[in-house]
Amino acid sequence: MGAATVVIIGICHPIVLKAEYHIGKKSWWGFLAMGVLLGLLSLLIEDDTLSTIAGAGAFSFFWGIGEVFAQEKRVLKGWFPENPKRHDYYENLRRKNSRVS
Repeated sequence: MGAATVVIIGICHPIVLKAEYHIGKKSWWGFLAMGVLLGLLSLLIEDDTLSTIAGAGAFSFFWGIGEVFAQEKRVLKGWFPENPKRHDYYENLRRKNSRVS
């Protein structure tokens, strides 16, 4: 179960990066849907090992919701590349954030 959890976390991290890059923070809905789906599945699966692994997947997707929002902030700081197709979106956020600071 521990190894499966590490693999799940290892898979979810690049999914967060790709989701923010291509879709933006509105991708959090997909993480919520996957978390709910895997959570329900974990309740329905009778095998304890598989149920626990599905629960770990659910938690990882729920955790990914916050990470999508954090990833956008990391992109704005220049720590990760921004999607050139969404450059105007990021520039608007940077302008908005510079007025607030």
